[in-house]
Amino acid sequence: MMISRRNFLKNISLAALGCGNGFHLPLSAAAANHDGKLYLLVQAQGGWDPTSFCDPKANVTGEREINHWSRLNNIQTAGNLSYAPFGANFPFYQKYFDRMLVINGVDLQTNSHSAGVVHNWSGRISEGYPSLSALLSAVYAPDLPMSYLNFGGFSETAGIARYTRLDNPSLFLNITYPNQPEYSNQERFINDADWARVRAAQASRLSDMVTAANILPRNKRNRQFFQSASQGIEGLRAFAEVLPRNSSDLQPAEEVGNNGYSSIRRQIQIALLAFQTGVAISADLFHGGFDTHDDHDFEQAAILAYLTNAVDYLWDYAESLNLADRLVVVIASDFGRTPHYNDDNGKDHWPIGSVVVMEKNTHWSNRMVGQTDDGHNAIKINPTTLQPDSNGSNIYPKHIHKALRQYLGIEDHPIVQQFPFSQAEDFAFFT
Repeated sequence: MMISRRNFLKNISLAALGCGNGFHLPLSAAAANHDGKLYLLVQAQGGWDPTSFCDPKANVTGEREINHWSRLNNIQTAGNLSYAPFGANFPFYQKYFDRMLVINGVDLQTNSHSAGVVHNWSGRISEGYPSLSALLSAVYAPDLPMSYLNFGGFSETAGIARYTRLDNPSLFLNITYPNQPEYSNQERFINDADWARVRAAQASRLSDMVTAANILPRNKRNRQFFQSASQGIEGLRAFAEVLPRNSSDLQPAEEVGNNGYSSIRRQIQIALLAFQTGVAISADLFHGGFDTHDDHDFEQAAILAYLTNAVDYLWDYAESLNLADRLVVVIASDFGRTPHYNDDNGKDHWPIGSVVVMEKNTHWSNRMVGQTDDGHNAIKINPTTLQPDSNGSNIYPKHIHKALRQYLGIEDHPIVQQFPFSQAEDFAFFT
């Protein structure tokens, strides 16, 4: 297809401004010095089975069978945690029990995937509230080039932040080096002298736009945004320099069971490199395939083992990058699965789920809080003692989000106060 010189130069300018492929730059594209915590939220989409992971349930005589694994195996323990002898749980729990807070009996109040996803990751079952990742980005690093990364799943920002999708690093390289060809043996699109003229003309035009007379403040700010983005693209090149340039150096997307492919290891690789180079502080990781309406044990074991192995890779890779001591990792799913099998040897949707929060060297880890009965029904607990209490409360996502907001130091920020949780008790999850 032929392209005119005018359109080619226009596309080059858009690429330099980061306007292609859904990529957006903030007012300051230089990597800021964020030395605080870094946040990874792992969305296990489809509805995982806590009774075969972090809220293990053995079969009860006279009741419908809840788990086939309970026929021959007993519930296992690591530290103060109990777990199911299922998938790759054994090595995961033995290695990470002292970094884990397991919150069981979380009432999602729905069997709908869409409502469960919104409820889990925003704290409210109706739409309109931002993700925790978006809040953290808006409070702690609003001016970072790609402060909030999202690789799929829930990504509501409610207008307080921008997120960046970055599944394919080659697209990012095209943005940061728009005049550089994809392959090293190719010539540049235009020679260096002409490219310098393009950039100079671009800078001059943007300067004229910003300083033009009689423009409204909002228009002036938008023009300053584009000017800053054009000038600050250099700040993203530290990240570009560490990104793998060959597909063989990227973590692969792999088939898992019969439920499709997962790229979560690649997402982890990209997100941690973005953290290391100071261009991002929060990321949503996506790992689907948990909707096991048939052949539950085979499919759930495969997808759950892939998830725990990926989280193991996450921590090991973070250690190699000297980031592990700064990480907070939250893992959750749409809801749980029924405490019995259907006619296809699968399990259907069940509104009771679990949330796992991980961090190194904390006083609140190596604990299980929240409870369910033998049939995986939520039990009310006292918000302060976290013990069963008939006068207590069920745990809802809003309680977990409120506690995380408090623990992570953002609850009182004006941005966060725009999204309050009414009638939400303070649960002592992190005390």
